Amino acid sequence: MKRLKSIDDFKALQGLIIADRDPSISTIVIPAGTCGQASGANDLMRITKRELLAKGLTDKIHLRITGCHGFCEMEPSVLIEPQGTFYPKVSIEDMVRIVEAIEKGEVLEDLFFVDPETGVAVEKQDDIPFFKKQVRTILARNERVDPIRIHNYIESGGYSALAGVLTNGKPKWVVEQVKSSGLRGRGGAGFSTGLKWEMLAGQSNGHGKFLVCNADEGDPGAYMDRSVLEGNPHSIIEGMIIGAYGTGATEGVVYVRNEYPLAIKHLVIALGQARGLGLLSDDILGTGFSFDIKIVRGAGAFVCGEETALIRSIEGKMGEPRQRPPFPVQKGIDGRPTAINNVETWANIPIIIGDGAQQFAKIGTKGNSGTKIFSLVGKIKNTGLVEVPMGITIGEIVYDIGGGPVDKAKIKAVQTGGPSGGCIPAQKFDLPIDYDSLIEAGSIMGSGGMIVMDENTCMVDVAKYFMNFLKDESCGKCLTCRKGTQRMYEILDDISKGQATLEHLELLEELAEVVKDTTMCGLGQTAPNPVLSTIRYFHDEYIEHIKNKRCPAGVCKELITYFINENCTGCMVCLRDCPEGAITGEKKELHVIDPSKCIKCGVCKSVCKFDAVDVN
Repeated sequence: MKRLKSIDDFKALQGLIIADRDPSISTIVIPAGTCGQASGANDLMRITKRELLAKGLTDKIHLRITGCHGFCEMEPSVLIEPQGTFYPKVSIEDMVRIVEAIEKGEVLEDLFFVDPETGVAVEKQDDIPFFKKQVRTILARNERVDPIRIHNYIESGGYSALAGVLTNGKPKWVVEQVKSSGLRGRGGAGFSTGLKWEMLAGQSNGHGKFLVCNADEGDPGAYMDRSVLEGNPHSIIEGMIIGAYGTGATEGVVYVRNEYPLAIKHLVIALGQARGLGLLSDDILGTGFSFDIKIVRGAGAFVCGEETALIRSIEGKMGEPRQRPPFPVQKGIDGRPTAINNVETWANIPIIIGDGAQQFAKIGTKGNSGTKIFSLVGKIKNTGLVEVPMGITIGEIVYDIGGGPVDKAKIKAVQTGGPSGGCIPAQKFDLPIDYDSLIEAGSIMGSGGMIVMDENTCMVDVAKYFMNFLKDESCGKCLTCRKGTQRMYEILDDISKGQATLEHLELLEELAEVVKDTTMCGLGQTAPNPVLSTIRYFHDEYIEHIKNKRCPAGVCKELITYFINENCTGCMVCLRDCPEGAITGEKKELHVIDPSKCIKCGVCKSVCKFDAVDVN
């Protein structure tokens, strides 16, 4: 790889790459992020390469391996460009047929996505309901680039924003553009990115400054940052280089959890390629500007999502938060000024600089510009990553994009913001997605997790689950966080077992407010959100558990009993599958569950095809 010595060299290379491209040639695009590979994308890649080589089609049909496109529910999937044809849940046999169809200039209608609402087969990806209401500025780029081929990124316009910044030669202009865009940090708190950069730029540069990409995504059910890092690592690298030029930073760090092996692999390759071309490290594109990035692998501690704890971890110390001020932009890594933004924030920087701040600000709402990526999971038809304009309502995401509930049970609530977020009930689904509205509703934006829950979900059990997670992840530095989260979990456990009183519920709410007001870092301050939001919106469920010793959702084991009703056909499936031998009965006769042996695992209900098992 020849090192580029000037901006003109870069432009010449980009021109050659683009000129060599023939947009009329069909390209098979296979998303192979973690979700795709887990679903069988590697087999599709292998078969496609074999078919193209065997048929001598490598010059007529191209293959591009990319990161996640977002529709994880339909993996492994295939996208055909430039036609835009989308094939979901593709098998090995299907892949052979797809190659043959492209060769003949045909499409396979029997493999199209079928809209579950209308029953109509949809060919084009953009016409599928899951994609229709999205505004995909970041995720759409995943489709256009192979994450381990820098020339592919350059071909799609990559590093053009950096070249423009270096040509402009005005660091203050970069900061002003980010400020004018209205971009707020996508990692949780929503602080103005441009203001943070302005503060860093104003710090003395005597001993150097740091920029950090926080890729320590610890929320259960959240995988936005992982997918962007896997699918387009060069966008983060370019964003950080632009940020370094604007703020005067000299060193960069990507702090990524070790549980993301594919993201780390692609990032290592991308960093090596950027250095090899002269886009990173010393004398970038011959401008005299130098900046380099290193990777620090985190051990997966949730508290290290907090800035000061993350800094201590980078320094090789225990990940504990410290009191602020001084803030990281004043005193961060090794005592030097440090600015931290998450993966999605950095990925937005090349877009802002390339398209212009005003264009970026047109998307979203006042004070909440741009798009936000959410991982939409839970009791919903269409799970995956969705990128939507800020200001869209929860209902639009859940029903228009997510497709609504999976089964007959109605959707009850959505939990946003990860373990430190809150549960928002269905009657408030007209709430717009923005930082301030979610806080007012008792939740937070967080990094972008969105878990959908239906009527079969017990809200007491949900609060108990997240409090169990938070008590284990508390660093223990604050007494109120260390003991408060533990005591809240214990009270929730008693409520779920029918062993609590109304006085316990009052104590739980009071304790939650104390933890919220007295802990030092963001983890402790937001830890009570699951408790406070569920008490606020689902108070009647708590009362049912306490006064009537009943779990309305049929989840809390100590408060439920399984029994077999008259729908039983005596098929004996539940009898054979019961792990404790608690079910008796003859073939073609009504079966009976012995409550003294039943461990309430729910296997009988899950295997019964005749709706013959009820929960009391």
